[in-house]
Amino acid sequence: MAGRRLPLIPVDKLSTEQRKVYDSIRGGPRAKLANFSGAAPGPLGGPFNMMLRSPGIGNIVQSLGGEIRFNSSLPAKLNEFAIIVTARYWTSQYEWHAHCRLAIEAGLDPAKAKDVAENRRPANMDAAEAAVYDFSHELHTKKSVSDENYQRVLDQFGERGVFDLVAVNGYYSLVSMILNVDRAQLPEGVPLPLK
Repeated sequence: MAGRRLPLIPVDKLSTEQRKVYDSIRGGPRAKLANFSGAAPGPLGGPFNMMLRSPGIGNIVQSLGGEIRFNSSLPAKLNEFAIIVTARYWTSQYEWHAHCRLAIEAGLDPAKAKDVAENRRPANMDAAEAAVYDFSHELHTKKSVSDENYQRVLDQFGERGVFDLVAVNGYYSLVSMILNVDRAQLPEGVPLPLK
């Protein structure tokens, strides 16, 4: 993977508008996580590097991401599961690297993550995992969902859950596109996780 297209912006070079986005990210829910790469002082990497280029949109997008990630009606394991299904669809190396570990820490069986990474439907999923996987996979590959997959998610999570699952897939599609276009780099020495 070639190097990042947009150089990281040093904190002292941020415009007033960019600094508002930076401070919002640094002071938001992500900053409370021990494993958040943006918790370290200095420029913001990941998808935030590109978001800073358009501070008005970037701030709305990062705020939306905080809501989807931290206030979803879906349990964290299933929200993260949908994120890695999305990362796999987009072959977003950075997104996969960032969220596969979070999915496993939230309780996803590592064998199921490995199946997703290798473009296989995971074996031995429980009903909730299967509903999330089938809905998300079908949404990405067919651009819609069948009545059956819709009903399974509705039965498991209700109307809000249906919307929250669509939202997590849509948001992380955007994030995957941002990361892929900017060619966000994995930490040094980390091999590409997706073929």
